[in-house]
Amino acid sequence: MFANLKNVLKIPDLRNKVLFTLGMVALYRLGANLPVPGIDLGQVAQLQEQAETQGAIGFLNLFSGGALSSFAVFALGIMPYITASIIMQVLGVAIPKLQEWQEQGAVGQRKITQWTRYLALAIATLQATGLTFIFGRGYGGSLLGQNGPNVQLLPDGTSNWRYLMIIMTLVGGTAILMWMGELITQRGIGNGMSILIFCSVVSQLPYAYYAVLEQKEIIFFLFLVAVSLLVLVAIIYVELGQRRIPVQFAKRVVGRRM
Repeated sequence: MFANLKNVLKIPDLRNKVLFTLGMVALYRLGANLPVPGIDLGQVAQLQEQAETQGAIGFLNLFSGGALSSFAVFALGIMPYITASIIMQVLGVAIPKLQEWQEQGAVGQRKITQWTRYLALAIATLQATGLTFIFGRGYGGSLLGQNGPNVQLLPDGTSNWRYLMIIMTLVGGTAILMWMGELITQRGIGNGMSILIFCSVVSQLPYAYYAVLEQKEIIFFLFLVAVSLLVLVAIIYVELGQRRIPVQFAKRVVGRRM
């Protein structure tokens, strides 16, 4: 493993790919903490506080890396694209045209990818509209818990143009994330969509560890760190594992027999 880390610094092409991936991840985390324009930041702080302990929004907030509770530009995350990909795979069995594209190889795959993007933007539009009107008008108590407060991110009498601006910002954030994920796949290391999802989930771990340490649970904190390291080592071991299978070939005679 240490030899691979040395190669990252020695090989320019590999180093540039790693730096490019880290740069994209940094931009993603910036957008995940940048609130959309036109909302009440005081209500956003209350939304973040309630999302830590109550309701389904705490679970949904995990996959957005905290962007949903911040009502950030990347609040929807990459999940609309993942949902669209699953839908396209399921529809590939029922729609003959999709089956034909799947059999066309790279050309058909480009068509499927393009339609997946369109479907992802449609799903993002529906989700952005729902979240904007739910939290904008103070109907989010059901997502924060059974007795959760109604967080109202937009004041009464807000014009429809402001709602439209927020919806377009959220949908645009999803489109940018799709573009960033594809850039990471092409110019970085690994699968871009998987890296963005991984960063969303892992981004909450430092705060969780700090919360445990703040409660002076030293033994439990060390246990969590040890388990996390063991899981990381196990994943790397399985990922790099190989099983060498001996293969025997029939003897071939090359040349002219006399």
